[in-house]
Amino acid sequence: MNTYHFIGIKGSGMSALAQILHDMNEHVQGSDVEKNFFTQVPLEKKGIPLLPFNPENIQNGQTLIASAAYGEDHPEIKKALELGINVHPYPQFLGDFISKFTSIAVTGSHGKTSTTGLLSHVLGASLPTSYLIGDGTGKGTEDSTYFAFEACEYRRHFLNYNPDYCLMTNIDFDHPDYFKNVDDVFSAFQEMAMQVNKAIVACGDDEYLQGIHANVPVVFYGFNPDNDFQARNLERTEEGIRFDVYVRNNLYGTFTVPGFGDHNVLNALAVIALCHYENIPAETVEKHLKTFSGVKRRFTEKVIGNQILIDDYAHHPTEIAATINATKNKYPTKKVVAIFQPHTFTRTKTFLNEFAESLSKADEVYLCDIFGSARENAGKLSIQDLQDKIPGAKLIKDNEMDELRTFSDSVLLFMGAGDIQKYQQAYESLIN
Repeated sequence: MNTYHFIGIKGSGMSALAQILHDMNEHVQGSDVEKNFFTQVPLEKKGIPLLPFNPENIQNGQTLIASAAYGEDHPEIKKALELGINVHPYPQFLGDFISKFTSIAVTGSHGKTSTTGLLSHVLGASLPTSYLIGDGTGKGTEDSTYFAFEACEYRRHFLNYNPDYCLMTNIDFDHPDYFKNVDDVFSAFQEMAMQVNKAIVACGDDEYLQGIHANVPVVFYGFNPDNDFQARNLERTEEGIRFDVYVRNNLYGTFTVPGFGDHNVLNALAVIALCHYENIPAETVEKHLKTFSGVKRRFTEKVIGNQILIDDYAHHPTEIAATINATKNKYPTKKVVAIFQPHTFTRTKTFLNEFAESLSKADEVYLCDIFGSARENAGKLSIQDLQDKIPGAKLIKDNEMDELRTFSDSVLLFMGAGDIQKYQQAYESLIN
């Protein structure tokens, strides 16, 4: 029996793909470092064997899929090369795999994960859908019509894909350890656009996406009146945001999306436009948009005593501003306390002023040490450099979280892409 062996199975994309193959009745196992990651929980629930890295894991007759983080110096990859076994890099394997379905790549600097989650939820309600989400969630359905997946622009990984459709949420300068500037990011998206087979659904409110050229139709969505799909008459209710959708100036329907930021409406518009293109009835879309329960680490709420704790993946100034704004929309009478852990020294250094500006929108700011990447050199930058730019900001250490207890009837917003959850867990242990 063929076994799929994943080298670095705890990576979010790898974990999701392993779950998909397992759901399709394939034999799956994987190896990784012996440290706990939230991405391994669904693997353990499905009974997928997780092994420590060891060259002995590699056997003839396996199909090997390796995380893009590992190269030929990795002991398992080295062993595979010695045995003459082909190693498929994750993006390349996924690129071949999606050709079996009507594939929809979701890409953009921000909002990929939430939009992929929303799209999978709505599509899956009408036709069999497999999906791969960047929060480590994957679901395989044997007779899938659709395959919705998150496609990351980092290191131009998404150029491994030739999808039927591509949803493009926005273009912003991020990953400064790889991209030179926003024009470099745009060039990657432009190259991706030329690989799409049926149509592109793009946010027309984004000045860069307006300049995208393709060999297939480009359908634009957004708040501006010149978009093909336009949201009007936004109204915040207890369920989220209700809004009207006009398709080329004709009323198409009224929809509600859970979530309290304008970005939630844009994500929903992208899904509505794609479903319209695929002739999925508006009633079906409307019904399932409002039952979406969200994705991991995107505005995940928990009430403890008289405080609301929110865990969010926001790690770029644009995302932080949007998350603080959504929090204030949902809880207009409460104090918003931001607890932020910067992710990578290069990103912190590149956007130091922008981080300060967006974090200053919160009522109180606490900063955790920078979560560095193994690929970079810290240089002379420290968390104090960011603290100096935010009036009244304080530094937090793992065990010095007592002060957070003083904010009664407040929202504590834990943000970051590193291990910010450990700070929230430490705080929860403290108050329990």
